[in-house]
Amino acid sequence: MPFVKEKFTIEEETIAFLYVMRTLHYTQGQAQRHIAKGRLIINGESMTHTGAKIAGDIEMVFFRPKGKGVRPLFQNNDFMIFEKPSGVLVHPNTMSTPYSMLDEVREIAGDNANATHRIDMETSGLLLASKHKKAEHYLKNAFENRTVKKSYLAWVDGKVTKAFSCKAPIKVNKNGYEETKHKVFISKDGKASHTDFVPLVYDEKLDASLVACYPHTGRLHQIRIHLFHVKHPILGDPIYGANYAASDAYLDMRQSDEERLIQHGAPRLMLHAQSLEFSYGSRFYLESKVDFVSQKSLITAKEFRVFNGR
Repeated sequence: MPFVKEKFTIEEETIAFLYVMRTLHYTQGQAQRHIAKGRLIINGESMTHTGAKIAGDIEMVFFRPKGKGVRPLFQNNDFMIFEKPSGVLVHPNTMSTPYSMLDEVREIAGDNANATHRIDMETSGLLLASKHKKAEHYLKNAFENRTVKKSYLAWVDGKVTKAFSCKAPIKVNKNGYEETKHKVFISKDGKASHTDFVPLVYDEKLDASLVACYPHTGRLHQIRIHLFHVKHPILGDPIYGANYAASDAYLDMRQSDEERLIQHGAPRLMLHAQSLEFSYGSRFYLESKVDFVSQKSLITAKEFRVFNGR
């Protein structure tokens, strides 16, 4: 498990954050955050005062990467680009998360390496990770300033006949999930959002279209909610396009594999991060090597799926 707990003995009294810095090779900021999160334990209890003096026996919980040997699609001295599989988190969401892409990132480049953008767990495709803090700061700012160009591929429900844009504003759902499991929704009070869509292939037997997606803004679940809004939800989406009971069963991990196929139309979210274009000294453009088009074989036949997005 990536998060481990180890015992240490401090011979001479020292300031807590300094001990963490020296022992785990952290920066001062990293050491202070480590302590503030309760990961320094004395006599079985978390100690969160970063400037306190400590001595004797202590325990520390920290992230120790345990990769599976996944190699980057591309890397240089500053960053790496991985092909993230569907079903794998980018970062661990709890200390009990058994594996995430952060394991691969830090096993290759050390504790200062990090993923620089979000990809939903069930989305596959290109993930950009920095190798050091300077690169992380630069690349995260590039995503925030929208200077990174991204494209996605999605298999969606129904026939998309022509290219279109969706500029429906998106608002985060802060009112609970009593009526819907949607994390975001379309609202005139939401934030400006813009995605362009281009149809590529239509499979009449499956009643499914392959669509290229070009987000110009980076809202949470933007592509998913925009496609749901235009009544072509992404196949396999367990939240947008599914009824409340089916989404609730998925989120509570009560849904069988068979029910997933019937209720959502595929065993995974059929969304793939296909390309990245950005500047870092030079201009870089990379495309995924995964044959996402052929993954239409995962889609449940039209007559057997109960996907109510339209």
